[in-house]
Amino acid sequence: MELHEALTQITEIRQQMARTEVFRGYRAVPAAFSGLVAIGAGWIQSAFLTDPTQQLPAYLALWIGAAVVSGASAAFEMLVRARNSGSPLTRELTHLAIEQFCPCLVAGSLLTVVIARSAPEAAWILPGIWQVLYSLGIFASCRLLPRPTAIVAAFYMLCGLAVLGLARGEHALSPWAMGFPFGAGQLLAAAVLYRTLERAHAS
Repeated sequence: MELHEALTQITEIRQQMARTEVFRGYRAVPAAFSGLVAIGAGWIQSAFLTDPTQQLPAYLALWIGAAVVSGASAAFEMLVRARNSGSPLTRELTHLAIEQFCPCLVAGSLLTVVIARSAPEAAWILPGIWQVLYSLGIFASCRLLPRPTAIVAAFYMLCGLAVLGLARGEHALSPWAMGFPFGAGQLLAAAVLYRTLERAHAS
């Protein structure tokens, strides 16, 4: 019984330490790469999807594919670092970071499925909603990240609201309603991560 209580207390202490540590699993290079992927996807859409409102399946395939590529690069870097660190605290931090960010991804995925299947005429709201949800995911992760990360979250929130207000009618599903916010936002995130974590850590 005493051994069980001791192990429980150790687990609780480790979780508390994880909540007060800065998570270093997010890196500048994958963030910058995802920004370039978003810009590239915007260019592909502008070149090949001339009427995205009438080509919704292709539009969704393009941007979901871009998100999967970007997310896979970030997840691979994060999981490799956690595995190679050999530190239980690093693994706990990685688990906590995933736990905090995943709800926004799940919500965005489910909302996309519902709109695509049941209300495709409302698909024009998707870029703005995706950005608002992504912003909420970053805000939820801010407790594990350097303070300037909140600037990135605020940028996505403002972009999402602007897109919801402006990208409708003939501008609905504009390539740069996605390409600019996610391109600039991820490059901004890369700059913040490099300046606050990687350069400072190297120094």
